[in-house]
Amino acid sequence: MMTAAILVVVSLVTLGLLLHAARGRSAPVSKLEDLAGNTRPVDLEAFRNLVDPEEEEFLRANLPVNEFCTIRRARLRAAVEYVRRAAHNAAILLRLGEAARQHPDPGIAAAGQQLVDSALRLRLYSLGALARLYTGIALPQLRLSPAGILESYQHLSGLAARLAVMQNPARAARVAAVL
Repeated sequence: MMTAAILVVVSLVTLGLLLHAARGRSAPVSKLEDLAGNTRPVDLEAFRNLVDPEEEEFLRANLPVNEFCTIRRARLRAAVEYVRRAAHNAAILLRLGEAARQHPDPGIAAAGQQLVDSALRLRLYSLGALARLYTGIALPQLRLSPAGILESYQHLSGLAARLAVMQNPARAARVAAVL
């Protein structure tokens, strides 16, 4: 009986920590103008190249093992930075979506909810992606990839742009530029 109670408490604490990590800590963002200066740029093409399985296979096939491991570790460390940036931006967009959910226009409120859902999903994916990347750094011969994180970030950016168009079409281009 005592063991079951301990397991329940540990499970609840773990769930709370995961929810806290998924929500993240970020500056208060309630409108589009707050995005500038609070987000971190993500070069999607460079990120895509770093996590491209075909690129990794090419390097694996054409480099000596030691050189491949050194280069792979450097590439994975760079990918870690991109995942961190994407997770940070997701936390910022989560706040923006939470504010938009309160909007009186039902379309904007629904877009805000979609942004919140997508941002939370990306934050959770980023935890798994970071675990895979760090494992790959420690064991570069393993074939691990942060699959899905790039597409999730692109989807989240698209939702943010859609919300920006709905709220203030004149500022929509700026939203894409800061993500």
